Amino acid sequence: MRRAALLLAGGLALSGCVVDASVTQAPPAPTPAAPGSAPAGMQYLYGSGEAAALSVQAYNALVDQVRARMAKDDPKGPHPRNSVVLTPDATLATPRFQPCGDKPAAAVFDVDETLLLNLGYESDDARRSGGWDSARWDRWEKTGAMKVAAVPGALDAVRALRAMGVTVIFNTNRAAANAEQTEAALNFAGLGPAKHGETLFLKGDVDGKSGKDARRNLIAQRWCVVAMGGDQLGDFTDLFAGLTSPERRAAAASPVIGAMWGRGWFVLPNPVYGTGLGSTYDQTFPPATRWTDSQEKQ
Repeated sequence: MRRAALLLAGGLALSGCVVDASVTQAPPAPTPAAPGSAPAGMQYLYGSGEAAALSVQAYNALVDQVRARMAKDDPKGPHPRNSVVLTPDATLATPRFQPCGDKPAAAVFDVDETLLLNLGYESDDARRSGGWDSARWDRWEKTGAMKVAAVPGALDAVRALRAMGVTVIFNTNRAAANAEQTEAALNFAGLGPAKHGETLFLKGDVDGKSGKDARRNLIAQRWCVVAMGGDQLGDFTDLFAGLTSPERRAAAASPVIGAMWGRGWFVLPNPVYGTGLGSTYDQTFPPATRWTDSQEKQ
């Protein structure tokens, strides 16, 4: 997501994220890759069959879930329809979802590393070291529309959703000032059409923040959102912002939020940048879980 609730300025070197300190937690900068190689996270996301399989798997599950819902979803039926967008008063412990009424169905997606792979930007970033450069990312938004590719599975999913009568909506932290270029990138990858203010929502729209809840609420006023896809937890709710890495992990796996994954909320892999990379050694490996080899000199 360039990017929903991502990195603080000066955070992850391989990011390219649009940032907002009010909704982010900065991970440490990674070690630069050796000359002539790509960082491990980039090798995985942009080069591996495993990442392609995970992406296709997520999109297959999304389409199947939406198809099943559309088959039984009757706007005029006796049972209330609910969106997968949380209400403004929801919490992670007590999630509540916006009512749909008779609104038409839509699916909402983040763009960067969810629908689009920013191959041009990341190939350049792989050769660099240092912090995040917002000016360079802005230049990429303005000039990189023909150096992207669709995430594996995304094209088929978008086409299938539209064939079912589901409107595809893009909610990204690319800049509103670059709306035309973002439309062009989505069109180039075959994911369009995208129209700013109608099916494309950008940072600068609604409240100007990187947090996406205000945009999601606006979208939910017009559409019944039946599925959301993203590569960061902030693509689903801003309620994860401000939590520590262990708290985010526990909340994501809790019974009430965990029930949403694959049932309206769908996550795409991204080991390259974002809030998922902020865990410290102690947070990642709690002391009680550690092992040492007794046969090896310490």
